[in-house]
Amino acid sequence: MTDSAKIPHHAVHYVNRVGWLRAAVLGANDGIVSTASLMTGIAASGASGQSILLSGVAALVAGAMSMAAGEYVSVSAQSDTERADLAKEAKALRSQPHAEWVELRDIYVDRGLAPDLAGQVAEQLMAADALGAHARDELGISDLATARPVQAAMASAASFAVGAAPPVLAAAIAPSGHAIVAIVGACLLCLALLGHVGARLGGAKPLRSIVRTLFWGVLAMTVTAGAGHLFGAVI
Repeated sequence: MTDSAKIPHHAVHYVNRVGWLRAAVLGANDGIVSTASLMTGIAASGASGQSILLSGVAALVAGAMSMAAGEYVSVSAQSDTERADLAKEAKALRSQPHAEWVELRDIYVDRGLAPDLAGQVAEQLMAADALGAHARDELGISDLATARPVQAAMASAASFAVGAAPPVLAAAIAPSGHAIVAIVGACLLCLALLGHVGARLGGAKPLRSIVRTLFWGVLAMTVTAGAGHLFGAVI
């Protein structure tokens, strides 16, 4: 037994988390930023505390449903495209298997295998699962990348609601006249936490993610608060 065989393999990969992690981070970030920005804009217009809180609750419910619907529709479109491509590939495998073998062999040659070895690999993979081999290596469709509309919709809706809840709670418990400070503070804290957790789950360094989420969150709240103050003064 070689020394390398004695060393345990502990490599941890994060690509299998991409599907749900993207939807979850997007939903939570959108929940925090859009809800806090809307409430900040309403507060800057001079609205009452009750109006600010009501706008936050409405934003939470409407946003969660919108995220679920949007994610489901968009990922379903991706799923439809995948199914159409797989059906086309299955038809080609039935009608011209040799041409499909040549196509798969050439893919492996382009990746660095010798032609003879590439042909053997293509032949064995097609014998085991021809459609799976072509889906993976020709179309780029794998179990990790397969579109899952329901999973994406549920993750987006739930994460949006979780992200939107802190600004709403902050407005609910904030002393009279301090709603903006409470909302902005809750938003910044949640964005920093989201950036840190999202980076850790994805195996990345947290600092860049934290700075990125904070920058766009602050920009969104600033612009919306400015618009609310402007229109509040006009009205």
